[in-house]
Amino acid sequence: MRNRATTPLSKPKIRQSWSKYNLYNLNRIRNPPTANRTFFQQKWTAKAMARAYHGEQVRESQWTRMFSRRLRSVVPMSPWKMAQDDGSSMAAGRGSGLETDMRSRAADVRTKTPYTNMTFAPLERRLDVAIFRALFASSARQARQFVLHGAVTVNGKKMRYPGYLLNPGDMFQVDPERVMYATGAPKDKFERREARVERKKAVETEKKEEGEGEEAKEGEEAEAKETEEEKLDTRETLKRLLSQAKNIMGSNKDVLPAKRKQELRGFQKAVRRVMSKSGASTSTLTDNLETQFAELLKLLKATKIQPKEEKESKKENADAAAKSEPAETEATANASNPVDTKPTEALTEAFRQATQNPEGEVDTSELTEEELDVLKRALVQMRDNPIDHSKPYATPWRPRDYMSAFAFIPRYLEVNQNICAAVYLRHPVARPGHSEVPTPFGEAVSTAAFSWYLRRR
Repeated sequence: MRNRATTPLSKPKIRQSWSKYNLYNLNRIRNPPTANRTFFQQKWTAKAMARAYHGEQVRESQWTRMFSRRLRSVVPMSPWKMAQDDGSSMAAGRGSGLETDMRSRAADVRTKTPYTNMTFAPLERRLDVAIFRALFASSARQARQFVLHGAVTVNGKKMRYPGYLLNPGDMFQVDPERVMYATGAPKDKFERREARVERKKAVETEKKEEGEGEEAKEGEEAEAKETEEEKLDTRETLKRLLSQAKNIMGSNKDVLPAKRKQELRGFQKAVRRVMSKSGASTSTLTDNLETQFAELLKLLKATKIQPKEEKESKKENADAAAKSEPAETEATANASNPVDTKPTEALTEAFRQATQNPEGEVDTSELTEEELDVLKRALVQMRDNPIDHSKPYATPWRPRDYMSAFAFIPRYLEVNQNICAAVYLRHPVARPGHSEVPTPFGEAVSTAAFSWYLRRR
């Protein structure tokens, strides 16, 4: 939203924004002078004023292609009159003097339909303008930013094109957090400082957790490395045992009895079966095989192989549990002098106790019924609208300044503020006495602007 940069005080321009500068310009805007100016100059000035408000984020060439000479309007008809009319008045002919409702006819003549105020009606179909009209953004440019950042959906699908033209029945929805940021009051100096402190604490906590995570990761890597080494040692032991069994079978083939040969062959099969598995054999299987082979060597009067000791690598990772300190109960007001305590002070003290110690008891003996009701409503407000310094807007949430002057919703939109969604019901039309396209300019400016785009110079 361009305010002071492109809106000088000498030439006020109205924008689609809730800015205080825009509100000031609305107060001092006047119709452009027509004396000593040609019709071309009047049309150009009116066009410049109107385009500064209607679609100033749209290129002039794009808007020229959207412009249409056909302006939508409706004529209200009385259903009672239509029911009473049997067609005799039209059969009698015009000017027959049979008109009875001359008062309503004169009123219709006095109430003119502002057709030219519908000049910029095609721009109301744009998605960014519709978001601004539905009070989901504080300006048309902010609504455009929401669309480009992917915070808007149309008919349940994400829409990133702010110039999307809505059709009757389309539903668009904006992220509620974006709407609360757009329509909420900005933070003051104290709230910004609290937000910086919260961010600093969050960064320190994250670094601490990352350090603990790195230590745990290093411990896991060391443990995995030792496990891998243990698996390699186990496989080497099995290979050594298998090679020794082969040497015994080869060298003592004629000496060994048949039973011992059968036991060695069974042992070789068991070793190969263990080694053929995806993972290395466990320490328990290795110990059993080594014991079995040691017994075979003892029977053969060979050298005994000492079983290799299993490596133990167990590390305990201490989980740092955050100790939640209970909130300290604040001291209650001094009850020895109940006469000197004012009701407002008692209410303030009760509210402070309730907010600082939600689970504790609150002294409400000094409160009247009205003050107790105020306290309950304040606590409900604190529960539904809490203080959260991490939000980009001021909390507890409150409407932003200068919003009330722009808080209106056109007839062609049906808005649900609870879910931040709206439905584009139909295209805006003109009726006798008013136009459904919101515009701060009168009929003189709109007529001159419409004449400019007709290209009849």
